[in-house]
Amino acid sequence: MSDERATADETGSRVNRPPKLPGPGKFTIIDRYIARQFLTIFLFSLASFAALFIIINLVENLDRFMDRQIPFDRIVIFYLSGLPDTFLLTSPLSALLASLFVTGKLSMQSELPALKSAGMSLSRLMKPFLVVTLAITAFNTVNSCFIAPAMYDWSKGFEKRYLKKQKNNDAEPLHIRESKNRIMTVAEIGPDRKSAKTVSLETFNGSQIVERLDADSLRIITREKYWIFYNAKQRTFSNGIETLATRPGADTLKLSLATNTFKMIDTDPDEMNIVQHFDFIWQKAHSGLPGLEKTTVKLHTKLALPLASMIIVMIGVPLSSKKKRSGLAVEVSISLLIGLSYLGMLRTIGSLGYDGLLNPVLAAWLPDLLFIIAGAFLYRSADH
Repeated sequence: MSDERATADETGSRVNRPPKLPGPGKFTIIDRYIARQFLTIFLFSLASFAALFIIINLVENLDRFMDRQIPFDRIVIFYLSGLPDTFLLTSPLSALLASLFVTGKLSMQSELPALKSAGMSLSRLMKPFLVVTLAITAFNTVNSCFIAPAMYDWSKGFEKRYLKKQKNNDAEPLHIRESKNRIMTVAEIGPDRKSAKTVSLETFNGSQIVERLDADSLRIITREKYWIFYNAKQRTFSNGIETLATRPGADTLKLSLATNTFKMIDTDPDEMNIVQHFDFIWQKAHSGLPGLEKTTVKLHTKLALPLASMIIVMIGVPLSSKKKRSGLAVEVSISLLIGLSYLGMLRTIGSLGYDGLLNPVLAAWLPDLLFIIAGAFLYRSADH
């Protein structure tokens, strides 16, 4: 009899005991449910944005495809090869839309208040979102650093060759800083990127020019790292007196410039993987060519942009964790507003880094830093 009473007491205590949430290290059924919903909506949004981008681009360029008689299979390859870059740009928008929709749905159906009453904190709620976005960030990092650059020639390279009017950079004189006191000016670079026409090499002492070498043409010998000037004329300036020396034939010099300097002029950093990009920055820093700031911004953007999906979810979940009566249209509007604000900041602040008005590294990472601050503010207000 006493055993039955003890068993009944134990049963009653188990029934009356308040439910306990699992520890933060466990991935529960609720976590799997939220993660599955989040990933499904994210993939659907990603596919929708990609389809929208393709349709808009196709409508814009359909006449060009027809005028140039580009084969259908080549057009299909062009759009398929552009998907990695499209996924990279639209992942923050898709992640934000998915987080707002899932959290808002939990809140409107009173599931989120029930979880909070059971002791689930906002940081615990964010766990399944962050686990999924961590996987998205890892994929986008590989995509940004290796996959998208590998697709460059079939996507952006194709677009440059067939769909856009290209500027003739060779028609404008190119000024290259060969060393601290010497500047090379090239009027026209040869198609092989190893020769040039109408070349001058000026040597300065402070702000005063002390020597100028003019040549009809130039050729680079890559193996020996020699620069050969043809039909050169050397002018020397000393105490207001100019001395002219004519050097017919070939005049060989060994300059501090890299032998692939001319090749780097037309090189787009977007076509390089992360290892090649680091090497390109080192070579460009030693080549005397302008545009190092833009190359540096693009390098760090390859690393900063993949993190945007995780950072922007830290805004979406706290923003939508409070119960409200807004529908899907409002969630989509908020997602587009915040996501396009991020992409707009990325482009605007990046252009400041291109022009040297802002530190290139800071220009690439500043949008992420600003959104981290905004996410921390929203998290703190929502948690309280």
